[in-house]
Amino acid sequence: MSKQDQADTAAATYRKIQEKVDAKESADRDDGRSRSGAMQAGARHYPEPPLPRQHQAKPGSEEDLDPAPMYDAPFYKGSGKLEGKVAIVTGADSGIGRSVAVLFAREGADVAVVYLNEDEDAETTRLAVNDEGRKCILLSGDIADAAFCKTAAARTVEELGGLDVLVNNAAFQEHVDDFEDLDEAHFDRTMKTNLYGMYHMSKASVPHMKPGSAIVNTGSVTGLLGNKDLLDYSTTKGGIHAFTRSLATHLVPKGIRVNAVAPGPVWTPLNPADKSARDITKFGADTPMKRPAQPEEIAPAFVFLASPQCSSYITGEVLPIIGGYAGG
Repeated sequence: MSKQDQADTAAATYRKIQEKVDAKESADRDDGRSRSGAMQAGARHYPEPPLPRQHQAKPGSEEDLDPAPMYDAPFYKGSGKLEGKVAIVTGADSGIGRSVAVLFAREGADVAVVYLNEDEDAETTRLAVNDEGRKCILLSGDIADAAFCKTAAARTVEELGGLDVLVNNAAFQEHVDDFEDLDEAHFDRTMKTNLYGMYHMSKASVPHMKPGSAIVNTGSVTGLLGNKDLLDYSTTKGGIHAFTRSLATHLVPKGIRVNAVAPGPVWTPLNPADKSARDITKFGADTPMKRPAQPEEIAPAFVFLASPQCSSYITGEVLPIIGGYAGG
């Protein structure tokens, strides 16, 4: 057989393989089956795009979010991983923070919920923590204020008897379509909440912590990959990752571990309070799993990094939970 005949035979083989795949895809479409459906690999089914159109005024309300975020993790069984511990969780009125507070309580911790002014959401978190059989106090204020952070840490120690875990989770996020629209007041607010707030809470908490304590920061996939519409937010999240690694090394002599979780898109009030009603319908659709995470899918990572039973040899790490790697 000539080289040309060999090439023609190979090309015919290529086409036969292609035709088989094309026929299968056509049959799937004819049956109404989609090959782009969201991945469901959890203990229960999670909402998929398209999501309902909605937009919220900042700071956003979990009570008004549709569908309601799934935070209570009914299939998660506690096993005393944080028994007798006391934790502060900032931004725990809703979203990831609320789910973290609930799972911390299920693992045996009392929780101080630090939040801005979303009183109804915070009360829901308090009741959920109480339902787990643990104590919960609510501390309303702005973490960009160093004095408030110092008071929050002191009140936690006074009212709950100590401070073993700090979760720096609260954040401000607001997109801009054009760089020229990112004014100094906007940039400053993002820096003050996301970076200064973490710094103030950490500085206020560390003096109360003993060896075996832990700090867990909420980073973001935007701090790993960037985001063209969230320049300031992405900058702060990258800073959180660097702060995590640096503070971890600094606190090794004190026996305090510092790590971060870097989530991808998560269904919380943060996003409808940022994105337009049109854009929120496809939130999370561009991840390999083709849907946003629910808070209860992220919170167990915080338990893992907070518990000395699970992660005593882990410090200075950033754990991405982004719904799959989207690289080519």
